Formats: sequence, structure tokens, C-alpha cells
Amino acid sequence: MKIACIAGARPNFMKIAPIFEAIGKYPNLKPILVHTGQHYDYEMSQIFFDEFGIPKPDFHLGVGSGSHAVQTAKIMMAFEETVIPHKPDLILVVGDVNSTLACALVGAKLCIPIAHVEAGVRSHDKTMPEEINRILTDAISDYLFATSENAKLNLQTEGIPNDRIYLVGDVMIDTLLKNKEKFSSTNILDHLGLEKSSYALMTLHRASNVDIMSNLTRILDAIDTIQQRIKIVLPLHPRTRSRIKEFGLEDKVRNMEDMIITEPLGYIEFMGLMIGAKFVLTDSGSMQIETTVLNIPCLTLRENTERPETIIEGTNELVGIDTELIVEKSMDILDGKGKSGTYSKLLDGHASERIVSVINEKMRPKSN
Repeated sequence: MKIACIAGARPNFMKIAPIFEAIGKYPNLKPILVHTGQHYDYEMSQIFFDEFGIPKPDFHLGVGSGSHAVQTAKIMMAFEETVIPHKPDLILVVGDVNSTLACALVGAKLCIPIAHVEAGVRSHDKTMPEEINRILTDAISDYLFATSENAKLNLQTEGIPNDRIYLVGDVMIDTLLKNKEKFSSTNILDHLGLEKSSYALMTLHRASNVDIMSNLTRILDAIDTIQQRIKIVLPLHPRTRSRIKEFGLEDKVRNMEDMIITEPLGYIEFMGLMIGAKFVLTDSGSMQIETTVLNIPCLTLRENTERPETIIEGTNELVGIDTELIVEKSMDILDGKGKSGTYSKLLDGHASERIVSVINEKMRPKSN
């Protein structure tokens, strides 16, 4: 049985890796790896294949950048040309990027079953492109692999039949737990002249935060104050770097003496920074769950989250782009008032095994 596994953007690779490994344990399953090329810089894609030992993609669509409409259309056209002659039995998509929806749409139009890993995740904010991708992908998928009880409830509320929903946990945590020992072995702290807990780690890339000058300025104002108390490490996303330049904010950033800016990092180096951080500032969805599992305080620079369990049970707090609130919560952490939390037993490192077991069982040819 041929399974087309889709990877396109940075978050996809750490989710595909454990699934690909789990598929390899079933001789009757043949994975076909399709890299759409949505992220095409080495640091944004190829390094993940190197770090995780993922084999060279069977197909590289090379779509590159573009608006949401252009990129989605280019992926659909290129993927259809790949799918028709090779006829996979299942298309497996992960996460919520444009590649996820585009390849799912192609499969649905060609009546090929779709499996969506990380189904049911919702921010309930339809201004986020990712939310549209999630809702539409789930609506046309045949196998919906939910990360949490909350995700399962979201799917049920939207009318998805229970026999299509499988509560399996989070494959990102499979990757985290498998590689945890490697995080401490990286020399990234020495390279940056840092010691454990002597810095905060930050990521910033979401369009609503960086594409609007006033929003980006509010966040940078908060960071300017915080970095006077603790060093901040910011692996700078290409989108954010471009907007800082476009908005004339380069001098503002350059004058922050204790802001350490790096190029985008590979997974192992980045997670090495995360486990050593005093706390994390981010607008990423994945880091909210990773920090919760690692019990690291996390301040999310958004008004909503697709990971409410990280707030209800975990270490995450929403601070939006409120300059004063970002500073206040950061100072609370530095004063020993950081949030601790717990997390679901499903985050045990075996989500990918559960996913592939379901696929093998449900799609196996039935004997007469």
C-alpha cells in the first residue's frame, strides 16, 4: 500500500519524521515522500532531513514562495501531476500549512483517501490562514488523527463522524522525546556565549505580528525593555527580517545591546536553546506545546491559541501584543513567578505508532 507523505514547510518535517519511521516497521506499507518546496532555504527544510535521517524525497515539487492563493494553486497543479501516474492508496498530510490543504484537495478530487495528522486543532480565529487550512482539510479527510481531547471535541462539534476520528496525541512530541538527549549535546550555548537560564528565547514570524508596523513596533518596544534585564535570543525568520528593514526598524533592533539575533537554526540547535532558556516568547503554535512538555514558561504573543490545553494545564500564557503585559509577565518570570504545569498522558512519544497502526488496520485488504 503506497502512502504519499506530504512535507512542505518547516513545522512539517519534525512531524513527518516519526511517522516515516513508524511506517518502516510495516513491510506492506510503502511511503512516498513528497516535498512541496513551500520552504526552500536549507535552514528551513533540508537541514531537517539531515538531522532526522529522513531519506531524500521521492518528489520535490519546488513551488517556492507566493501569495496564499498562488502558492496553494502551484502546489495543487504540481502535486496532481505527481499523483495521477503514481496512484497512491492514501495521502497523509500534517499540520496546517498551504501544502496541507493543497494536497488534501487534490486527493479528495481524485477520490484518494486522506489522513490528516494534527486534526481538530482550532484557534477559532478565521483571520488566520492556518485556521482556514485546518477546517477545510478536516472536512475532506477520511482519517482524522486528533492531538487532544479538545481537538476531538472540536471535530465532533463540526459534525465529523466519530468513526473517522482517532485520538492519538502529538507527533511533534514523539520527535521531541526521541531527540531530547541531543539537545544538551549541542554547543549552541557556548557558540553564543550563554549559560543555562541566562537568556530568554524568542520567535516571531506570524503575519499579524510582523506585517503590520504598529504591531511589530509594540512587540519590539516590550523586547527593548525586557532585554535590559535578561538577554534575548531571536533566530530571525526571513519574513520578520524583511519587515524590520521595510519599516525602518533596523536601528531600533541594532540598539538593543542584549538582543542576540541569529539566522534560522536547525531543530537540534534550536531545541538546545529552548531547554536552556529561562522562558520563551513566541507566536508559534508548536512551541506552546513543546514548552509545556518541557515545563518552561511560555508567553504567547497572540490573542488566541489553537493549543488551549497549554494554558488550562500547561505553562503557557497569552499576552497578545500588549507592550505592558508582555513586560509585566516577563518580569514575573524573572522574579520567580513563572508558570508551571502538567500535560496529557497522550504526549508520551508514541503518537506516530498509533497513527500508522490505525492506517495499517483500516486500509489493509480484507480477506474473504
